[in-house]
Amino acid sequence: MSTEDTPPAAGGENSSDDTPETTARRRRSPLIAASVAAAVLLAGGGAAYWASSASGGGESGAGARPEGGPPPLALDGHAQETGSHNGIAPGEPDPRGAGYRAAAKLPEGPASAPVHQPRGEVSQEAVARLAKALDLPGKVRSDGDSWKVGGLTRDARSPVLEVAKGGSGAWTYSQYGTPGGTGCAETAPKGGGSGSQASGPGCPGGDTSAQNDSSTKDAVSPEKAKQAAQPVLEALGQNNAELDASGLSGAVRTVSANPVIGGLPTYGWQSDIRIGSDGQVVGGSGQLARPVKGDTYPVQSAEKTLERLNAAHRGANSGIGGCATAEPQKKQGTDATSVEPCAGNAAARKPVDVTGAVFGLSAQYVDGRQALVPSWLYKVQRTGGGTVTHPAVDPKYVKNGDGGAPSGPAQPPSSGKPSEPSGKAGAMGLESYEVSADGKSLKLHFWGGVCSTYSATAEQTGKSVKAEVIGKDKKPNQICVKMAKQFTQTVPLEKPLAGRDVIDASTGKEVPAAK
Repeated sequence: MSTEDTPPAAGGENSSDDTPETTARRRRSPLIAASVAAAVLLAGGGAAYWASSASGGGESGAGARPEGGPPPLALDGHAQETGSHNGIAPGEPDPRGAGYRAAAKLPEGPASAPVHQPRGEVSQEAVARLAKALDLPGKVRSDGDSWKVGGLTRDARSPVLEVAKGGSGAWTYSQYGTPGGTGCAETAPKGGGSGSQASGPGCPGGDTSAQNDSSTKDAVSPEKAKQAAQPVLEALGQNNAELDASGLSGAVRTVSANPVIGGLPTYGWQSDIRIGSDGQVVGGSGQLARPVKGDTYPVQSAEKTLERLNAAHRGANSGIGGCATAEPQKKQGTDATSVEPCAGNAAARKPVDVTGAVFGLSAQYVDGRQALVPSWLYKVQRTGGGTVTHPAVDPKYVKNGDGGAPSGPAQPPSSGKPSEPSGKAGAMGLESYEVSADGKSLKLHFWGGVCSTYSATAEQTGKSVKAEVIGKDKKPNQICVKMAKQFTQTVPLEKPLAGRDVIDASTGKEVPAAK
């Protein structure tokens, strides 16, 4: 990636918008420092996301609308950024801890660029087109905040497509149905977080890789995988997206598609389509809504934005210190991640070199709603490579959003960790049970992640057995690529079950007997 190039116009298939202005930027003098309270590092798709939040509020300073300019951008978690370097030269290492250092000249970029955001609800017709591309029969039906196709069998193991009606239109498809039963909904929750997690207990977040653990030698070629994914990409309006088919999990090859919108590359808005060894689509996830061009905002250079990113990082050193605490997704093309865990104190860590930057759009939250915001996409030099993004909108035009979304960018739906019920932390939703042949123990079946260990307990009365399975990370605070699989835990019975109900203690619901 050249450090001087701006991204080529690629005829945004999701928008007919013009490309941003590319006139030369006038150098801006540094703004007065405003305090940055915290930074959050989220990992996803082989990259690190940085986001900052500021103390205070109001419309003075950052977020105050300059006369004649666009309305303040309610960018959640980025209020009152100023880019103050506090006496540290832009791009140079911070003596207070690791940060990012420009190892090459960074581009100026355009003077302004528009925000893109989905509007309205995803139509039933759009869902039907996607279902047809997936070769999924059945009518589109409404299910609360989602559209659904398929998944009507009693055991919920038939192919199912689910699409959120609002927001980005987050969609998930599994050829193997919904692991965990019909109570496992896989739509992306408001606020994003670390991927598309299910809202029901015991859901593995749509990862179908656990269904096929055969050798990678059985996987189709990248070219065939891309060809198999084309009908789905066309239904999504992303047939001209940048494709990467290097991801492998057993014999399942993942085609990752990053759409080009308004002539700019995107980050965090990708679709992942998983192709089985027979060349058929076995799973997928992404965004069905098509972002629409909104207000245009002045943007800052790659150097100035990097300065603000480091300011956010300095504010974090009193807390998490830039360590990767969120569960990262797999880096495309490998079974590892590009984010390294932190070791030692902040002063002992070396800054990460930034070797290039491209101007584009990154997925963020604007007043609680997902949007694509003008950003710099930095190429960083570390093990496995990677990309770091930060919004480029001039802080004078940014105010703190109150939409309730977390500080940080929106995450694309992808393989995530199994969700937990709303009760006790770490409790896993129970899918079914069976009694041992001698009648002295109860086998509890559930879906969980390979990065955790599990223990089971049971409270036994004359009318019921209340069972619970608790999961704990094997290695807390360390990177682990989670993959869902079915587990079984056994608890002893004080006396034969003899018709007593088995209750999931974490949800209070009855657990069905295994068939």
